Amino acid sequence: MKIDFEELKKIDFNDVARWPFWLKVTAIVILSLAVLGAGLWFDTRSQLAALETARNKEKELKQVFTRKAHQAANLPAYRAQMEEMKRSFGTMLRQLPSKTEVAELLVDISQTGLENGLEFELFKPQQEKPAEFYAELPIKITVTGRYHQFGRFVSDVAALSRIVTLHDFTIEPRKDKEQDTLVMEVTAKTYRYLEEGESEVATAGKGKNNKKGA
Repeated sequence: MKIDFEELKKIDFNDVARWPFWLKVTAIVILSLAVLGAGLWFDTRSQLAALETARNKEKELKQVFTRKAHQAANLPAYRAQMEEMKRSFGTMLRQLPSKTEVAELLVDISQTGLENGLEFELFKPQQEKPAEFYAELPIKITVTGRYHQFGRFVSDVAALSRIVTLHDFTIEPRKDKEQDTLVMEVTAKTYRYLEEGESEVATAGKGKNNKKGA
């Protein structure tokens, strides 16, 4: 089809009805291609966005699957670890004296000092400090002796079957004694397991103290 450019110059683009046939066909084809292209562009763009979302979701699901697969593979080890923790916790609880055993433990501590040649100037249990499932019992201790006696005392206390910890050591020369005689001040702490009723009281008391503090 030959295009007459001279005729094209005379065409009134506002009067579509008078356009030549070939121009109408060309316009329709161009318009159709434009509409089709626009449709394809907008549709493709939405599909690309959906594809990117699906890829991100796939990546997230793979990470979740990998994590859960790792957890499943290690489940027997986790269970064994939990059982070991339960046994360890039970062993520690058995090392906490009951209410009736605290007096015997205090005797054991003082007896340990005497057996190592120490002289007690102060052995004073303080007020118990309840926590969630145990109570802490501080004991102020002042003893006189020599370095090696202090060392054996600390070692023997650590070897007791019940949990006893020593804190806030101070050691100074004893002026009114022999030159190598020393005085040691220390706070020993033992821990008592709270029975069910006592634990509830301790928890309630702790809640009241927190409210007062707030």
